[in-house]
Amino acid sequence: MIKPVLLWSDILIFLLVAALGLFVLQLRNNPQAKKRWASVFHSKVGLSSFIVILFYVSIALLDSLHFREALPPVSLTPDERTLTSDESQQSSQPDTGQSQAVAYDNQIKSVLDVILADIEKNHEKTYSAPFAIYSFSKENMTLADGTVVRDFPRLQYAGSHLNNESERLADIIARSADAMVTGLVIALLLIGGHWLATRNTSSQVPWRAAYWTIALLCIACSWLLELGSVYHIFGTDKVGQDVLVQSIKAVRTGVLIGTLATLLTLPIAIILGISAGYFKGWIDDVVQYIYITLSSIPGILLIAASVLLIDVYIETHAEDFNLTAIRADFKFLALCAILGLTSWTGLCRLLRAETLKISQLDYVQAAHAFGVSHPRVIGKHILPNVTHIILIALVLDFSGFVLAEAVLSYIGVGVDASMSSWGNMINAARSELSRDPVVWWSVSAAFVFMFSLVLAANLFSDQVRNAFDPRLAHTAADAPSSQHTAATQGGQ
Repeated sequence: MIKPVLLWSDILIFLLVAALGLFVLQLRNNPQAKKRWASVFHSKVGLSSFIVILFYVSIALLDSLHFREALPPVSLTPDERTLTSDESQQSSQPDTGQSQAVAYDNQIKSVLDVILADIEKNHEKTYSAPFAIYSFSKENMTLADGTVVRDFPRLQYAGSHLNNESERLADIIARSADAMVTGLVIALLLIGGHWLATRNTSSQVPWRAAYWTIALLCIACSWLLELGSVYHIFGTDKVGQDVLVQSIKAVRTGVLIGTLATLLTLPIAIILGISAGYFKGWIDDVVQYIYITLSSIPGILLIAASVLLIDVYIETHAEDFNLTAIRADFKFLALCAILGLTSWTGLCRLLRAETLKISQLDYVQAAHAFGVSHPRVIGKHILPNVTHIILIALVLDFSGFVLAEAVLSYIGVGVDASMSSWGNMINAARSELSRDPVVWWSVSAAFVFMFSLVLAANLFSDQVRNAFDPRLAHTAADAPSSQHTAATQGGQ
């Protein structure tokens, strides 16, 4: 039996997915926006990077389906059985000597934990290098004859199926080949189903690039799950936990903090920026005073002070945070809010400047002359013309907040220490980098996963900018005509 658990961050990520679905449905009623978004996905880079982002989001969704497992029934003593016999008779249930009430584990798990169960259960004593079968540190070992020697002990789980170290390379190659075949079969099923559904339709979407991306992701997942169950692909940390599991579990933190903080930034920046540029006067002065004052305060100090206040609140209201996951989730959402409330000034400046320019154009002045209301002018003429700035800032700020979480956790003011995040992994690896020999794999694993997400977000943002920036759109439109003119003159 399991008991579903719904954290506030789980609710938010499900709402975000629902909002994204509604946004896609509304594109049907906006041909111009639909055409621009189509140009994004007509690019090989844009489509491939979007699939990678979607893959990260899928991992975050799997890690957001939380539950608590039921504990085994507890056997009662004879005295306790006597006290509960009346209740058993009243409920017409036989007295089995076991507690009838179901108790649940205090540890909250997710569907992703079930998928990674074979990897997560392989805990060693301490550090071990990637694909190693011996410990990274020497220990005192007693031989069969009673002699005490100091050597590298054999790991308890990694490579336990091997007789000696000479078999490791052949085993890795054989398992890698099996994992690649499995990944290719899964990819072919997915790609074949899509190809059969779309083979009779013409499209400008570069499906070949999408198929290659899907195949690589399927092979990578199959390889990690296959070899991760018998080896520590990225090694283990100080307490023997698998670094690969920590890196995958940190995906949810990175995706959520990048998305939630960005969405909290947008309403403040849009309302204040457009209001300052459109109404001018004292409204413009107040908005400028607010964001200039906020920009003059060092961001790290402001965020650190806010996080410390959140810690004080949690300590003074400990009864409201009876589970570690609930406390970590509250601190995480508070950090998202703090980042969003302190990072809107840059976008606000851009929107104010663009609104000042657009408000002086002829069609806006004509709308004022005909007596069109201010909300209608803003909704029909101002907001559509600054949408490209908002979308570009949305995708760019996402990667910025992912990196910001890593920096904040590194200095100790990020997410809760019990929550998996790339910043916490880098923070824990500070002392490891000063060891001799160096324990490098924790930092490397966090770097690989964070780099892949940030790179995909930046590549996708470039394609969004190319599609929605009017200046680039005019340049692209003028390029063919200029090439045609040059060709004509050359022919003459």
